[in-house]
Order: sequence, then C-alpha cells, then structure tokens
Amino acid sequence: MLQAVAARIIERYLLEGGATGVMLVDGAADPLRLPGVDLVCNRGGSSTKIKVKADAYYGADPRKVADQGLVFYRAPVHCYAFETISHHLTRDPGWMVASSADELYYYRLALAQTEEEIAALMNEADAVFFSELWVDRDELVVLPMHETRTWFVANAEKYQARPVITGGVSSWNRLIPRADIDTAVAGLNNVGSIFRSLHP
Repeated sequence: MLQAVAARIIERYLLEGGATGVMLVDGAADPLRLPGVDLVCNRGGSSTKIKVKADAYYGADPRKVADQGLVFYRAPVHCYAFETISHHLTRDPGWMVASSADELYYYRLALAQTEEEIAALMNEADAVFFSELWVDRDELVVLPMHETRTWFVANAEKYQARPVITGGVSSWNRLIPRADIDTAVAGLNNVGSIFRSLHP
C-alpha cells in the first residue's frame, strides 16, 4: 500500500515537472519486461526508467509513532534500506541488485491515516486523493542507479541485513546510514519535500 501511494505521488510530481508519457509499471505483470522499475517517463527527449522506494520511517510526532493504527508512520531511523534478496525461499535478487532502472527515487513519507483510510483514498480520483491524503512529512532523494549500485556492491557486506515481511514473504534489506550514501554517491539530488507543492 505504501509503495502504491508513493508511486502515485511521484507520478504526479513528474507530470507537474514537465515529464511526458509517464506510465506506472505493474511489477506483477510487467508488459515491458523491466525488472525493478515502477515508472517510465520521457524527459528532454529521452526515456527514463525509475525505481520508487517508499520508506515510512520518517515520522516526527511521538504520539503518532506510538499509535498502532498508523502503520505507515514510524520513527526515523536515518538509514536507506536497499533490498538485496526479494524472496526468502527462491533467493531471487532484490531490486537494488536486479533493477534495470536509470534512477532510484527514495521517498520517505509519514502517513497520518489508517491503512483502511488510505486504501479508500487510493480508489478516488486525483482531486480527492491529493487533497485528503494526510502526508505528515515527506522527503524525496533521487539517486543515479548505476553509481548507487556500484558503491553498494562494493560495500554492502559492511552493513546490517534485516528481513522485511510483506504478504507472508520475507525479503532482505541492507540498512545503510544516510551519511554514508549521501557523501559517497555522485549525482545524488536531495529534492526535499514535494507533496505539498502538488496540485489536487
């Protein structure tokens, strides 16, 4: 759910930034055969493939962090989470290793609504979705995938691996302190908050 919300916000951000031909890629039935890609768009006459990574560990209000009903509002951990193994049984490589994306849109967002409320908004038109979704805080960081992966492959073993369970399937992520990536990857762009600038 968080991933779908993030992709929808990023799609709008790209459109309002002048991108054309923006298309969501359905990972379950990818007609383009683009592993680890969530969005495709045209900018400046060329096609760009984008991996969106949503991260809910960005909440700043301790009361909301403690509210078990707000499943997408977590205390900040000041790390990037890069998926290395996508399925604990098949051991398929995660998106950080296998993605064919040109860019990684790492999107931290804390949602101050219940999962049921957010699911209902996902079925609404953009005017309702963007005016009623309660994004308490957000931050977008755009990373060049090639440079990020090159650094990651050389350094991944230095960092803690952690399982993430989604839909009964465990994937494995490496948690990397923000400062390590932010200072090591050339071409990284910390865009900052984007949600409040978008038009409903």
